[in-house]
Amino acid sequence: MLLGIDHLVVAVPDLDTAIRSYTELGFTVVPGGRHPVGTHNALISFADGSYLELIAFYEPSPDHRWWAPLQKGGGLVDFCMQTDDLRGDTAAFRQAGVAIDDPKPLSRVRPDGYKLSWVLSIPRDAHRGVAPFLIQDETPREERVPRQMTHRNQVRGIGAVTVAVSDVAPVRQWYARVLGAAGQDMSRDDLAAAGARFTIGPHVLDFVAPRGAGSPLTGWLKARGPSPYAATLLTVSGKPGPLDQTKTLGARFSFA
Repeated sequence: MLLGIDHLVVAVPDLDTAIRSYTELGFTVVPGGRHPVGTHNALISFADGSYLELIAFYEPSPDHRWWAPLQKGGGLVDFCMQTDDLRGDTAAFRQAGVAIDDPKPLSRVRPDGYKLSWVLSIPRDAHRGVAPFLIQDETPREERVPRQMTHRNQVRGIGAVTVAVSDVAPVRQWYARVLGAAGQDMSRDDLAAAGARFTIGPHVLDFVAPRGAGSPLTGWLKARGPSPYAATLLTVSGKPGPLDQTKTLGARFSFA
């Protein structure tokens, strides 16, 4: 069963710069470690159990699924859902029509030398970034997710993720079949877009398509294809509104 958003992936050109910038925005940023696929990361953990992953490449990796989006500006590039039945949920997405790989074991080593292990199922090609990649831990999840969950900006979790798509209907069908719920009709006048909303655990996923050429999503889809567009972060008493994209290094985040 899908439990909620595990984390959002923010691709950045330089990890040290990202750590400084997000710290200036009031986040507590914890160094992560290196992956054997050419990436290294830092994490921003929230009280709702989710986190942001700031990820950069320590060596060129043109075949990596986040390399191309980084060359197009980076920012919010993907999202991961936590599951307690990876094989079952992988099969469910596949049966719903999503091209998704079989579960694959991965790992990284923390700065303290502790080796973390987990298993991922990753959507392929055009389905990446619209269908989530799925994760189930082999080592304890509390070892993977930082315990430092308080932030000067008082963010406590992820509210909603907005995913831009060209056609809502097939995406709605995927999630309806996997979740057993049809989702809610919704619209975003600020984006001149409409689509479907699904709630998974404490989190909301909005899949929206532009209603016309005047929507900012039209240009986004042309440049980046169907993919995560923005996310809201829930804050206890912070000022609502968008964060400076020069500080978030291209990610469209707003406080709510």
